[in-house]
Amino acid sequence: MTLFVAPDRTLPMTIAISIDELIDNFAFLDDWEERYTYVLELGKALEPLPDADHNSDTKVEGCVSQVWLRADYHKDEDVLRFAGDSDSFLVRGLVAIVLSAFSGKSKADIQAIDAGDLFLRLGLNENLTPQRSNGLASMVRYIKAYASGERAPHRLI
Repeated sequence: MTLFVAPDRTLPMTIAISIDELIDNFAFLDDWEERYTYVLELGKALEPLPDADHNSDTKVEGCVSQVWLRADYHKDEDVLRFAGDSDSFLVRGLVAIVLSAFSGKSKADIQAIDAGDLFLRLGLNENLTPQRSNGLASMVRYIKAYASGERAPHRLI
Protein backbone atom coordinates (compact mmCIF):
# COMPACT_ATOMS: atom_id res chain seq x y z
CA MET A 1 0.00 0.00 0.00
CA THR A 2 1.41 3.38 -1.00
CA LEU A 3 0.73 5.99 1.63
CA PHE A 4 2.25 9.04 -0.01
CA VAL A 5 2.81 10.37 -3.51
CA ALA A 6 3.90 13.73 -4.92
CA PRO A 7 0.89 14.74 -7.08
CA ASP A 8 2.55 17.88 -8.42
CA ARG A 9 5.50 20.15 -7.85
CA THR A 10 3.61 22.74 -5.81
CA LEU A 11 3.45 20.84 -2.53
CA PRO A 12 5.71 18.49 -0.67
CA MET A 13 4.68 14.86 -0.65
CA THR A 14 1.09 14.65 0.50
CA ILE A 15 -1.01 11.80 1.74
CA ALA A 16 -2.50 9.67 -1.01
CA ILE A 17 -4.43 7.21 1.12
CA SER A 18 -8.11 8.07 1.24
CA ILE A 19 -9.86 8.79 4.47
CA ASP A 20 -12.04 5.72 3.87
CA GLU A 21 -8.90 3.56 3.65
CA LEU A 22 -7.61 5.13 6.87
CA ILE A 23 -10.90 4.36 8.61
CA ASP A 24 -10.68 0.74 7.38
CA ASN A 25 -7.06 0.49 8.56
CA PHE A 26 -7.98 1.86 11.99
CA ALA A 27 -10.89 -0.62 12.24
CA PHE A 28 -8.51 -3.47 11.43
CA LEU A 29 -6.20 -2.54 14.32
CA ASP A 30 -7.23 -4.15 17.59
CA ASP A 31 -6.31 -1.59 20.22
CA TRP A 32 -5.19 1.98 20.76
CA GLU A 33 -1.53 0.98 21.07
CA GLU A 34 -1.58 -0.40 17.51
CA ARG A 35 -3.47 2.66 16.27
CA TYR A 36 -1.01 4.95 18.05
CA THR A 37 1.87 3.16 16.30
CA TYR A 38 0.07 3.58 12.97
CA VAL A 39 -0.40 7.32 13.59
CA LEU A 40 3.32 7.58 14.39
CA GLU A 41 4.15 5.77 11.13
CA LEU A 42 1.96 8.20 9.20
CA GLY A 43 3.81 11.07 10.86
CA LYS A 44 7.23 9.66 10.05
CA ALA A 45 6.25 9.12 6.41
CA LEU A 46 4.80 12.60 5.87
CA GLU A 47 7.20 14.77 3.91
CA PRO A 48 8.07 17.88 5.92
CA LEU A 49 7.20 21.32 4.66
CA PRO A 50 10.10 23.37 3.34
CA ASP A 51 11.65 25.63 5.99
CA ALA A 52 10.23 28.67 4.17
CA ASP A 53 6.72 27.40 5.00
CA HIS A 54 7.47 27.28 8.73
CA ASN A 55 6.30 30.81 9.40
CA SER A 56 3.66 32.80 11.25
CA ASP A 57 1.33 32.76 8.24
CA THR A 58 1.15 28.95 8.16
CA LYS A 59 1.39 28.28 11.91
CA VAL A 60 -1.75 26.85 13.47
CA GLU A 61 -2.50 28.45 16.82
CA GLY A 62 -4.06 26.32 19.55
CA CYS A 63 -1.83 23.27 19.21
CA VAL A 64 0.46 22.03 21.99
CA SER A 65 3.08 21.06 19.41
CA GLN A 66 4.00 23.39 16.60
CA VAL A 67 1.87 22.80 13.51
CA TRP A 68 2.04 24.46 10.11
CA LEU A 69 -0.53 24.13 7.32
CA ARG A 70 -0.17 25.55 3.83
CA ALA A 71 -3.10 25.87 1.45
CA ASP A 72 -2.87 26.09 -2.33
CA TYR A 73 -5.97 26.74 -4.39
CA HIS A 74 -6.00 24.97 -7.77
CA LYS A 75 -8.30 27.05 -9.98
CA ASP A 76 -8.61 24.58 -12.86
CA GLU A 77 -9.75 21.80 -10.54
CA ASP A 78 -11.55 24.11 -8.07
CA VAL A 79 -9.90 22.36 -5.11
CA LEU A 80 -7.78 23.26 -2.13
CA ARG A 81 -4.66 21.21 -1.52
CA PHE A 82 -3.01 21.28 1.86
CA ALA A 83 0.42 20.38 3.10
CA GLY A 84 1.36 20.27 6.75
CA ASP A 85 4.08 19.64 9.25
CA SER A 86 4.71 19.47 12.98
CA ASP A 87 7.64 19.19 15.35
CA SER A 88 6.12 15.99 16.81
CA PHE A 89 5.80 12.67 14.94
CA LEU A 90 2.48 11.94 16.66
CA VAL A 91 1.06 15.30 15.64
CA ARG A 92 2.52 14.89 12.12
CA GLY A 93 0.48 11.66 12.00
CA LEU A 94 -2.61 13.62 12.99
CA VAL A 95 -1.74 16.18 10.29
CA ALA A 96 -1.56 13.29 7.79
CA ILE A 97 -5.04 12.16 8.85
CA VAL A 98 -6.40 15.70 8.47
CA LEU A 99 -4.77 16.00 5.03
CA SER A 100 -6.31 12.71 3.91
CA ALA A 101 -9.74 13.99 4.92
CA PHE A 102 -9.58 17.51 3.49
CA SER A 103 -6.86 17.94 0.86
CA GLY A 104 -7.83 17.84 -2.80
CA LYS A 105 -11.47 18.65 -2.17
CA SER A 106 -13.66 21.56 -3.21
CA LYS A 107 -14.44 24.32 -0.76
CA ALA A 108 -18.04 23.09 -0.48
CA ASP A 109 -16.94 19.51 0.17
CA ILE A 110 -14.52 20.67 2.86
CA GLN A 111 -17.27 22.63 4.59
CA ALA A 112 -19.56 19.57 4.50
CA ILE A 113 -17.11 17.22 6.23
CA ASP A 114 -18.11 16.41 9.81
CA ALA A 115 -14.67 16.20 11.41
CA GLY A 116 -16.14 15.29 14.81
CA ASP A 117 -17.81 12.22 13.36
CA LEU A 118 -14.65 11.31 11.48
CA PHE A 119 -12.46 11.51 14.58
CA LEU A 120 -15.04 9.50 16.53
CA ARG A 121 -14.96 6.76 13.85
CA LEU A 122 -11.15 6.69 14.10
CA GLY A 123 -11.31 6.46 17.90
CA LEU A 124 -9.26 9.61 18.31
CA ASN A 125 -11.67 11.40 20.66
CA GLU A 126 -11.41 8.86 23.45
CA ASN A 127 -7.68 8.25 23.10
CA LEU A 128 -6.10 11.66 22.64
CA THR A 129 -5.34 14.03 25.48
CA PRO A 130 -7.60 17.09 25.65
CA GLN A 131 -4.66 19.22 24.45
CA ARG A 132 -4.11 17.02 21.38
CA SER A 133 -7.86 17.00 20.67
CA ASN A 134 -7.89 20.80 20.85
CA GLY A 135 -4.97 20.93 18.43
CA LEU A 136 -6.78 18.64 16.03
CA ALA A 137 -9.84 20.89 16.22
CA SER A 138 -7.61 23.92 15.55
CA MET A 139 -6.26 22.30 12.39
CA VAL A 140 -9.80 21.65 11.17
CA ARG A 141 -10.83 25.26 11.96
CA TYR A 142 -7.90 26.55 9.90
CA ILE A 143 -8.76 24.32 6.96
CA LYS A 144 -12.43 25.27 7.07
CA ALA A 145 -11.41 28.95 7.26
CA TYR A 146 -9.57 28.51 3.95
CA ALA A 147 -12.64 26.83 2.47
CA SER A 148 -14.97 29.60 3.66
CA GLY A 149 -12.71 32.36 2.38
CA GLU A 150 -11.99 33.66 5.88
CA ARG A 151 -8.31 32.85 5.23
CA ALA A 152 -6.71 33.33 1.81
CA PRO A 153 -4.79 30.40 0.32
CA HIS A 154 -1.03 30.84 0.25
CA ARG A 155 -0.89 30.31 -3.49
CA LEU A 156 -3.28 30.30 -6.43
CA ILE A 157 -2.28 27.77 -9.03
